[in-house]
Amino acid sequence: MVAIFIIGFLVSMGLALALTPLVKKFAVRIGAMDTPNARKVHTRIMPRLGGLGIFLAFIITVAALLPFVSAWFTTRDMSFVSAFLVGGSIIVLIGALDDRFELSAKVKLLGQILAASVVVFGFNIRVDFVNIPFQDAYSSLETWVSIPLTILWIVGVTNAINLIDGLDGLAAGVSGIAIGTIAVMSFLMGNTMIALMCLVLLGSIIGFLFFNFHPAKIFMGDTGSLFLGFSLAMLSMLGFKQIAVVSFITPLIIIGVPLSDTLFAIIRRAVQRKPIFSPDKGHLHHCLRELGFSHRQTVLIIYGIAAFFGVLAIIQSSAAMFEANWVTFVVICIMMFFLQVGAEVIGLVSKTRKPVINFLMRMRVKLNPQTRSKS
Repeated sequence: MVAIFIIGFLVSMGLALALTPLVKKFAVRIGAMDTPNARKVHTRIMPRLGGLGIFLAFIITVAALLPFVSAWFTTRDMSFVSAFLVGGSIIVLIGALDDRFELSAKVKLLGQILAASVVVFGFNIRVDFVNIPFQDAYSSLETWVSIPLTILWIVGVTNAINLIDGLDGLAAGVSGIAIGTIAVMSFLMGNTMIALMCLVLLGSIIGFLFFNFHPAKIFMGDTGSLFLGFSLAMLSMLGFKQIAVVSFITPLIIIGVPLSDTLFAIIRRAVQRKPIFSPDKGHLHHCLRELGFSHRQTVLIIYGIAAFFGVLAIIQSSAAMFEANWVTFVVICIMMFFLQVGAEVIGLVSKTRKPVINFLMRMRVKLNPQTRSKS
């Protein structure tokens, strides 16, 4: 069994290394090029569509391995794999069309809803229960709740990865770290199918990163960012479904970087009275660049944050296994506090509004009257 996991990882990585240069030539030939503008960081025209190399390496490897591993999988596992491949193919088609013709946001959103609907209605894959914190039992969800919740989750995470795709290797690396985290936890929990899918996808991402890390030779485009977002939504939603002691919060921690960046983007645009889907240069990577960090330093810092979230997710789920649910509560509170303070320090929401930092400064003055008298 271990050999299959290793082979799957190495084959997908080798295929990504071999296919990405071919995809680059194809992108140039059909005119799928990314032109610099005021919102983008790069300064020269670059081929996109690189996500097609990730997808092809992944789907070819999975198709080759299925005859050897199908006996390990249950009927529901095979249904999940089919939903993953069909839904992922729809997402990749939408992304490829956008990389070439620049589709409107509404058309892309409809395509994502279509892919999510195929997963839910075509293969009956949905979140039909949740694990409530401080309780040991599942709480079943009514169909009218589970269906829109699943579609919202898939579409939301898909777009979260798309929003952080602003620097060479950023979206691919952050996605790879999150998928690697899910793989580790799946191994620990004995979820063979999810673990294998994660390792194959991780190999494809690493192979692609050889061409995408700064200085990039090709961008993944919406083809890659949408597919990786869709993949994370599916794997994080179902990777821990069979384990009752794992809190519902675990998937949120794993993809904490893209989700928090998306949340702050929504808040920022609401504060500035701008449309939610309007592009801007206020994302995490933009703010770090403004603080003086280089391109590579910014990407590596965000990799570190993503890895921290991954370790936090493993700690949280391990604590839940020992029924130490209070640890989950403490971890979430600490995480939310540092997220807010970090966002205010680098100006993710506003360069001037810093409510938590200002509150802490006022408390410091009140607790230290000597400082107040000197000022």
